[in-house]
Amino acid sequence: MPSDIPHIPESRRRRVLVWLVPLVWTLGLGLWGLSRQDSVWRDEAATWQVAGRSAGEIWAMLANVDAVHGLYYLLMHGLFEVFGASTTTLRLPSVLAVSAAATCVALIGRRLAGFWAGLGGGLTLGLLPAVQFYLQEGRPYALVAAGAGLSTLLLVSLLARGPGRRAWPRWAAYGIAVLVCALLNWLSLLVLPAHAATLGWVRAGRRIWLRWAAYGSGAVAGALPLILFSRRQSEQVSWIPPLTWTMLIGPGILLAVGGLGAWAGRSGRAERKALSVAAVGLPLLAVPQLGLIGLSLVQPLFQDRYVLFSMVGLALLIGAALGAAVRACAPRLPRAAGLVVPGVVGVSVLALLPVELDKRAPASRIDDVLAVAGEVAGLKRDGDAVLFVPAARRDTALVSPGAFAGLADVALAVSPAASATLKGEEEDPARIRAALLGQRRVLLVTDADKVAKPPSADRDKAKTAVLREHFAVVADRQLRGRRVTVYERRG
Repeated sequence: MPSDIPHIPESRRRRVLVWLVPLVWTLGLGLWGLSRQDSVWRDEAATWQVAGRSAGEIWAMLANVDAVHGLYYLLMHGLFEVFGASTTTLRLPSVLAVSAAATCVALIGRRLAGFWAGLGGGLTLGLLPAVQFYLQEGRPYALVAAGAGLSTLLLVSLLARGPGRRAWPRWAAYGIAVLVCALLNWLSLLVLPAHAATLGWVRAGRRIWLRWAAYGSGAVAGALPLILFSRRQSEQVSWIPPLTWTMLIGPGILLAVGGLGAWAGRSGRAERKALSVAAVGLPLLAVPQLGLIGLSLVQPLFQDRYVLFSMVGLALLIGAALGAAVRACAPRLPRAAGLVVPGVVGVSVLALLPVELDKRAPASRIDDVLAVAGEVAGLKRDGDAVLFVPAARRDTALVSPGAFAGLADVALAVSPAASATLKGEEEDPARIRAALLGQRRVLLVTDADKVAKPPSADRDKAKTAVLREHFAVVADRQLRGRRVTVYERRG
């Protein structure tokens, strides 16, 4: 450890507690309300239905869509095979990943600023509103945050130890962590310029720079085929709107909070060459956010989940501020100093309780595919037909096939698995129209009014036109962002 970081002897018990308490704490936050009242929204439904396919079917699908999530889908396929398909299997990997990230934050904070900074930072990560959303999400972003936390911890340990002959295993682990994160979401490579900023901040030596460049370049090279191939599927992100000033409010607030945390947690003897929490946390928070903004000026990509891992930097800075508060309190109120971090965390839990409850409610997501499946099961009759507008709403049937048993999907030409797509291939509008005219009852699954958009595809226009002209509504249910309408043929 560098000489300019004061060393305070710690008991073995404190060295264990500093990471164990955040680990258990974050696990508790993640397991609380994990099923979200048995709801699954459209993004998680994509994970669910792909994970249920065979490895060969997943591989074939990646050639057409979602190549960027290929490694994650294969991982979830393995988990579904072993543990079965459920909301617990779907979301528990994210809970474990954020818990691992909190452990990394605690270990980094303890190493650079002491016990209380590590404990405070580790407890903070799981409370951040953005993290709470993805803490219980069946998508890969929490796993990327864990990998970024691990790679940052490895870098800090290498900088603290300095160059040595036995450093290569840690450098290899660093490169592997960055590569795995990139294979989960290649925008996570923004962690590399963040780490470069740290190296520049502490004026790392030439050997450190060369090794970082070598292993970082290896990770980029390993992810490059995926990056180039996934760019051919860029239409998948065409829905992301262009960057606007209002989108910058959130990152601006985060950077302001991070700057205040860095200022509050600074050491009175800190120098520019010091390996400090500010030197690690501030670049990790700022560089990915600014990098994504820069990329979004070329192609709209700005979504906070793509840089969720930057919250590791924010948690580090908040932990450093809490550690500084403990040090400031200790000389005058030594007994109260030990209550600063638990007290602030307790107050934060109460203050954020509305947010915590909201993130664990089905209404926190745009829709719920399981709820509408239950409505279909109650409304259907044998021999009925079913339509999906848009075709992506077929995810309801793919996640809950039992609810749709006995219904004829009259618009579907080739199933999603057979067509190696997420939503399948549908017939042309003329055939869809002819098939509908031969039906007596049709169930239409679509979006609820508050989130629905006018049909844009010719097939969807044909579906709605036939229903409007030749059928009458006999039942209509709207629940959690989805809608089921039952039509009967006039006459």
